[in-house]
Amino acid sequence: MEKKAGFHSVLRYVASPLREILAQVPEQLKADALEIRIRQGRPLALVTSLGIVLISPTGQPEADPLKGYQVRGQDCRLTIQLMTRSSVYMVEDQLVQGFLTLPGGHRVGVAGSGYVEQGRLQAVRDLTQLNIRLAREVLGAAAPILPALVDGEGRFQSTLVVSPPGCGKTTLIRDIARQLSWGKPGSWHRHTVAIVDERSEIAAVWQGEPQTDCGPCTDVLDGYPKAEGIAAAIRALAPDVVVTDELGTRADAAAVIQAAAAGTAVLASIHGDSWEAVQKLPGGGLLAEHSVFRRLVILSRRRGPGTVEAVQLL
Repeated sequence: MEKKAGFHSVLRYVASPLREILAQVPEQLKADALEIRIRQGRPLALVTSLGIVLISPTGQPEADPLKGYQVRGQDCRLTIQLMTRSSVYMVEDQLVQGFLTLPGGHRVGVAGSGYVEQGRLQAVRDLTQLNIRLAREVLGAAAPILPALVDGEGRFQSTLVVSPPGCGKTTLIRDIARQLSWGKPGSWHRHTVAIVDERSEIAAVWQGEPQTDCGPCTDVLDGYPKAEGIAAAIRALAPDVVVTDELGTRADAAAVIQAAAAGTAVLASIHGDSWEAVQKLPGGGLLAEHSVFRRLVILSRRRGPGTVEAVQLL
């Protein structure tokens, strides 16, 4: 499988003191990094498939938290300025939702001091905790399971990917969408795909263009809320397959049910570790009641992110 990692590509978006330290991190550690954690007053850290690694001022792994590089307030402020091109107000809607998206599809989780008005979070100030989740395209990630997700005539069957956080569900559904869009003669035909990408994680659209390989016959509805995006895709784009990530609410489930009723296959993910657990979620029982999905893929981290525990027929 071809992996496209982006450790080096994100360094331009962090403050220069952090950039200089991270550039000195051993290459193997860079390759294993899944996240870069920047927290004011606490040590700079990387999250890898094997755990958390604290980073010293010289870029080397450090066991003692007190000897790790202690992130300063100005490191956080300069990093946010670089990530937002000094226009925080332009991305305030994203910040309220807790994330930013960088070119290349890297997603930055942000937290700070919330400003609440009439019981609702209106803005986030003093952004002092940043989690840079490094986008990793794994081209071919879906190859072992995709034959089980199509019928005898090469048509994709609605599939739900069930996974705890951090187990590679977005990477998997991205590659399924890509391969369906390209098609594979003799195995599955080329599908028209519509990705409803509420948080810009699947296609990672930047200035109107997907930063990931979504396939030649794929449309992307970037930033659309799931329910509205699914309805718009069905109404305007006539897709064979609608793709969306992290179903959560009954409204999400209802939109998926409507898509299935319109004859469109659905590829989606949801947090959980089993079909039984999914049915206890707000929208999970509704999905089960309407028998929307024909296939179920269970993921874990047992052998690292993306471990496929089972592919089940529903």
